[in-house]
Amino acid sequence: MKKLMSWLITPPVEGPKSILLLRLMAGGVFFWEGLLKFAYVNQGVGRFTKLGMPFPYFTATFIACLEIVGGLLLLSGLMTRVIAIPFVGEMIVAILSTKISLYLGTSPLPLPPAPPKMGLWAVLHEIRSEYAQVMTVIFLLINGPGKWSLDALLLGKWRKGGVSESLPSGRSLNLSPAAQTQS
Repeated sequence: MKKLMSWLITPPVEGPKSILLLRLMAGGVFFWEGLLKFAYVNQGVGRFTKLGMPFPYFTATFIACLEIVGGLLLLSGLMTRVIAIPFVGEMIVAILSTKISLYLGTSPLPLPPAPPKMGLWAVLHEIRSEYAQVMTVIFLLINGPGKWSLDALLLGKWRKGGVSESLPSGRSLNLSPAAQTQS
């Protein structure tokens, strides 16, 4: 468990500065989609109700808050790996809950405005946003937030100062340079 926590909270930050562009893309989309769920009923509660989600008001509110807060975390590059995990799960649920019925032609949501309206090609066309989001978030999960991130800034300060960070389990994770060479 200690290794998993360490992996989550100390992502690699040596990646190129251009990773910022991927964070801006994914974080921005999650952020504004979360806001849209509050601003328009058909994007939040209404959509979740049509899809048959359990507790649609709670689910829509929870997902909207996750997207707003998580989008801001991705934009800033803070806790990148931690937020990437629920975002991957969310995108998989979004794909499964909307695209299977589109493939079968039984979607409770409005069909695409132009052909193809159902089947494999309709799914491939309509899945493009979710596909881009999940692939970008998986990239960030694996490669970290890059040099221009709050994770990089904080890890740089922790490593220079030799600060020990306390884990939720009560144990401490020593991030000093001497401790890192011992592990």
